[in-house]
Amino acid sequence: MKIGLDIMGGDYAPKAAVLGAIEACKTLAAGQRLVLIGDKDAALAILSENNFSADNFEFVHTTEVIGMGEHPTKAIVQKPNSSIAVGFQMLKDGAIDAFSSAGNTGAMLVGSMFSVKNIPGVIRPAMTTIVPKLKGGLGIILDVGANADCKPDVLLQFGVLGSLLAESVYGIPTPRVALMNIGEEEEKGNLLSQATYPLMKETKLFNFVGNVEGRDLFNDNNDVIVCDGFTGNVILKLAESFYVITLKKKLKDEFLDRFNYEQYGGSPILGVNAPVVVGHGISSPEAIKNMVLLSKNMVETHLVDKIKLAFQ
Repeated sequence: MKIGLDIMGGDYAPKAAVLGAIEACKTLAAGQRLVLIGDKDAALAILSENNFSADNFEFVHTTEVIGMGEHPTKAIVQKPNSSIAVGFQMLKDGAIDAFSSAGNTGAMLVGSMFSVKNIPGVIRPAMTTIVPKLKGGLGIILDVGANADCKPDVLLQFGVLGSLLAESVYGIPTPRVALMNIGEEEEKGNLLSQATYPLMKETKLFNFVGNVEGRDLFNDNNDVIVCDGFTGNVILKLAESFYVITLKKKLKDEFLDRFNYEQYGGSPILGVNAPVVVGHGISSPEAIKNMVLLSKNMVETHLVDKIKLAFQ
């Protein structure tokens, strides 16, 4: 297994990425290799400073970087030797089995759809995030930003993607899939919610348990919550602020500690033909390590193959 890591992506790159790669490398099994994509000389210097042998990695040197604020499509086209563009070309060619980056999220989405492309039958890929549950364990919410506007059939597919991720990677048997709404009643919500509910109610593709409200996010009555990317991104950013507030207020609580994004590493892009994970722009070495391990888990559990099978 070869896992590609963009070491130029993120606010603290390349140092945070290389330090995270070192920690990830310590946990990988024999036959699992990390391929560092980016400025090789910078990577070698950081490895030397930390007395970690470069022999533990493979390197692909690149000379361009896609900035966090650049236009995704233009950047991918105009910077073919950027770490993100090269990473996706390698993924497309089969030179690596998975690719992850804490860089420009839009470029990662565009790169996914231009290179490895959508799985046949998948209308729109989705991004996911983890939600800690009050009684322990975790849930999944999607989409969290890839698709600000959605149609009912797209949300239906998100239910399939989220259910497969929950079952395959996180070991949740028969995941309970819910639709985010402003009320539990079947007829509640905006036009999108009202049109999506009957599709989910009638499907046999996943275990639909009805509407949930914002207050149900951390309850144990669902495992996967489906919503459009606009709503999901608002929820994600609000939830992330909880952890920041606890640090500022010097509050110590086991449940609130689980809002620390570093534990989860990144967001998988589901619905494309290879494992792709996008990390937070402010990713620390711990977050980078967990992003790499999530990529590894996606490969090991054959998640992409299971999604392909579901959409045949």
